[in-house]
Amino acid sequence: MENFTSLYFIGAGGIGMSALVRYFLAKGYHVAGYDRTPSDLTEALINEGAEIVYDENSALIPEYCRHPKTTLVVYTPAVPESHNGFSYFRENGFTIVKRAKLLGMITRTSKALCFAGTHGKTTTSSMAAHILAQSPLECNAFLGGILKNYNSNLILSNTSEFTVIEADEYDRSFHQLSPYMAVITATDPDHLDIYGTEEAYLESFRYFTSLIQPGGALVIKKGIKVQPDVQKGVTIYQYSADNGGDFHAQNIRIGKGTIIFDFVTPKEVISDIELGVPVKINIENSVAAMAIAWLNGVDAVDIRKAMASFKGAKRRFDFWLKTANIVMIDDYAHHPDELKASITSVRALYPDKKISGIFQPHLYTRTRDFYKEFAAALSLLDELILLDIYPAREQPIPGVTSKLIFDKVTCSNKELCHKDMLLEKIKQRNFEVLITLGAGDIDRMLPAIKEILSA
Repeated sequence: MENFTSLYFIGAGGIGMSALVRYFLAKGYHVAGYDRTPSDLTEALINEGAEIVYDENSALIPEYCRHPKTTLVVYTPAVPESHNGFSYFRENGFTIVKRAKLLGMITRTSKALCFAGTHGKTTTSSMAAHILAQSPLECNAFLGGILKNYNSNLILSNTSEFTVIEADEYDRSFHQLSPYMAVITATDPDHLDIYGTEEAYLESFRYFTSLIQPGGALVIKKGIKVQPDVQKGVTIYQYSADNGGDFHAQNIRIGKGTIIFDFVTPKEVISDIELGVPVKINIENSVAAMAIAWLNGVDAVDIRKAMASFKGAKRRFDFWLKTANIVMIDDYAHHPDELKASITSVRALYPDKKISGIFQPHLYTRTRDFYKEFAAALSLLDELILLDIYPAREQPIPGVTSKLIFDKVTCSNKELCHKDMLLEKIKQRNFEVLITLGAGDIDRMLPAIKEILSA
């Protein structure tokens, strides 16, 4: 990086890219970029000093990013080859790298603690980052969600040797990393548009384990399918919520809006861990996060204090409204197993309430590959409003619509709805507990939904 004085990010508003934008702004670089649409995140980046546009016209690239020797260009796999700005940089001899490669370059100079998995990795990595940041060890962290404790997806330290990273398996991005320690939370098949088969997906995780550096460790959920292939000198630990393993919970106490348990490690039991976000799935997530912190020397007092003060990440079981009459929760869940875990957690918190859900499917390929599994998870609801598929990077696939899911959902109160009609539908309903689900753009409607429910 010593030759570069500026960076241009194509897809700057993505959750992973934006953490890098913030990192290089903090390091004093000139930073500009493009994103397809404005968002709260892009507006925050602009306020922090980045120059971001929403038109791909290369004429809008600022002068300080027009010099190939001093400008590094960063992109995500979701950016099409035909993108005008992308074409300009390719045709004019710029150094162009994927986001994952740049993240790998940064983390090779520190002890990288990498969190991978089909689901659970954002919450688990965020918990670990918070524990370390609140301890004398501190950390840098590049995360896949906006942490409420910091109002950012980036944590910086000028002294820490540790970097916490959410390791994304999409497009095999996590193969660019050099973990000192790694966590694997889940390996339920996903991204089959990239991998093709479950076997190839699992092989990608197996290869990821081979990247862990000697002297480090792998903390892997007990019972998942991956067969680790670690280097000599890497220690493997297993964890679970309450199903044994090297790290697990015991003496779990759930009630009156709290979850408290004892954390079992290979050498000690840390009593009375209280979850700041008291959701049942967070028992498992916190065990993995605390395991990494404990293995790196964080003591019981700091672990206990950090877990109680952890406020969670936005869009991860995020309470927007909680009154005697109505509860509104938002969750990023976009894989069938995530939906099942989220809905089951809501049901455990509110066993006597009607549980309603609004789900926006994410990607045509994911819908095509898992529509039966989506339907089974959504059938756990009492009431479902199902939106159109959010395409993200994909073109439509003939015959693949939300109706594939809808037709197999078994809850009796279900309805298909176009997004532009959603607010009117909500005005006509009486909700007790409403959970919005999906990884698309449904989050942009949350303030309006909350306003209707609060009226």
